Amino acid sequence: MSKLRSDISVSLDGCVAGPNQSEESPLGEGGEGLHDWVVQLAVWRESHGQEGGEVNVSTRIVEEARENIGAAVMGRNMFGPPGGGPWGDDPWTGWWGDEPPYHYPVFVLTHHLRDPLEMEGGTTFHFVTDGIESALEGAKDAAGGKDVMLWGGARAINQYLAAGLLDEFELHLVPIVLGDGARLFDDLGDADVHLEQLRAVEAPGVTHVKYRVVR
Repeated sequence: MSKLRSDISVSLDGCVAGPNQSEESPLGEGGEGLHDWVVQLAVWRESHGQEGGEVNVSTRIVEEARENIGAAVMGRNMFGPPGGGPWGDDPWTGWWGDEPPYHYPVFVLTHHLRDPLEMEGGTTFHFVTDGIESALEGAKDAAGGKDVMLWGGARAINQYLAAGLLDEFELHLVPIVLGDGARLFDDLGDADVHLEQLRAVEAPGVTHVKYRVVR
């Protein structure tokens, strides 16, 4: 059965991006440090068209996160640019160049209509204006029985968690404190969230903690 999973780096104070996100600083002030552990890995560098890199305990964690994914969902801010608003005459096409690293359909949560955007390498961005349930339904249909990855950001993850739609998530806990920014587990309302820890793996510069959402 297809699951909705999430996989995201987070600071010790619960932020997945720092304050003052912008087109010039998409991860906010200090936010790039959340990903130091992964950008050094050969498996990450290869997927972004780069050479070299390390192999360590985190390698298998990253490989596993990418297995059995048939489609994804992400929030408007993660697709970018920060700030939202109408798409305009020359609409944004993402942070990732002509060939994003997904290679499957990605459903973007937005309040503004837009036609699907087909990119090189098999990624097509679909823009969903009628809510998180609709985006998940479309992603599951497109995934063809495989899992759906919820890539972020914090607001999207919080919405799916509060709605009881998220099945599993893995936090990559990085030993930095951002002080402010896009924070996980805020604005959950009266959601009664129960988690079961599935594993905790210590690695250079990060601790990987995986949870199942108990219903």
